[in-house]
Amino acid sequence: MEMHAKEKIVVVGGYGHVGRTICGILGERYPGKVNAAGRSRERAERFCQSAGGKIRPLEIDIRKPLPPGILNGVKLVIMCLDQTDTGFVRECFRTGTHYIDVSANGSFLRQVEQFRDEAAAHGATALLSVGLAPGLTNLLALEAQRLLGETEQIDLAIMLGLGDAHGEAAIEWTVDNMGARFEITRNGEAVEALSFTDGQTFDFGADLGCRQAYRFPFSDQMTLPRTLDVPSVATRFCLDSPIVTGLLAGASRTGAVRLLQAGWLRRRMVRSLGALRFGGDRFAVKAEARGRSREGEPALAECFLHGRDQSAVTAKVAAAAASMLVDSFCPSGVYHIEQLTEMGSMLKELGPEITFYIRRSVLPPEGREAC
Repeated sequence: MEMHAKEKIVVVGGYGHVGRTICGILGERYPGKVNAAGRSRERAERFCQSAGGKIRPLEIDIRKPLPPGILNGVKLVIMCLDQTDTGFVRECFRTGTHYIDVSANGSFLRQVEQFRDEAAAHGATALLSVGLAPGLTNLLALEAQRLLGETEQIDLAIMLGLGDAHGEAAIEWTVDNMGARFEITRNGEAVEALSFTDGQTFDFGADLGCRQAYRFPFSDQMTLPRTLDVPSVATRFCLDSPIVTGLLAGASRTGAVRLLQAGWLRRRMVRSLGALRFGGDRFAVKAEARGRSREGEPALAECFLHGRDQSAVTAKVAAAAASMLVDSFCPSGVYHIEQLTEMGSMLKELGPEITFYIRRSVLPPEGREAC
């Protein structure tokens, strides 16, 4: 009886840049059961008025204690906002509510993992690393690993278009993490890395060619060494404009980034990056897995993913994950996306606009081909 009673889907941040697209997709699949939630009741109602009754407004402020019973009847919560503590997530677990997180904050996702037993005890499933990066990057890494007999290292690279429409929260996260120090796994050991350093050239395939990409604290590189049991994983990032990418790397290298992150300069930078439209709206993601083939030879497996409008793709990944938790049986506990699904299943949800292909080769003795 309880299974039938829990039918609502709550999208927290549901009237934001990515959240409204998630609500739109799920509102078509589950009309009347999707709630666009956030601090502003007025903004939620204004958004829902345009959906013809398929989406309903809900006022939730995750920074405050939840009103009693607000999660009654809620089967799934999709979180589109960054969080600083796990109080809301644990309340979902305690009420047996499934949970999806659309964020790239590795330290927070690691905190959520610590409550896997609590989630399992109440029959809740939490799915983390949902979106483009993390998300599709995780699935690309899994696909690349499967092409080899033994995987020693996975390198991920993400190129985003300056002409794409990026949500304010995503831009703020990018600005705040310029010059950040974070932990990665190299040869099975935890080491410290610094944003926009250690540039590496990647061939993104098709007509995109080679681009210089730099380290950035995407959470996929923090979880994949554990979920895929790979000794070394690194994620690098660039924009479709080599000039802007180089300027950002220079600001990090010289320490000027600390000035750009302070007060009014930070606000100005966030607005400026949000207004930039001189690039394209294409994105590309690549996974390179190095190791040995099933025949024992040094080998390289490359997986490529190309598309447009990364925010819409993030929303499609989240909506596909939501349908999986709502319509299918999933084990209780806390998981990352590559532990419950694979690229083949996700491509069916993403549509023909997304291009995916692989390339496998035997490595020369020195181990890496020049781009």
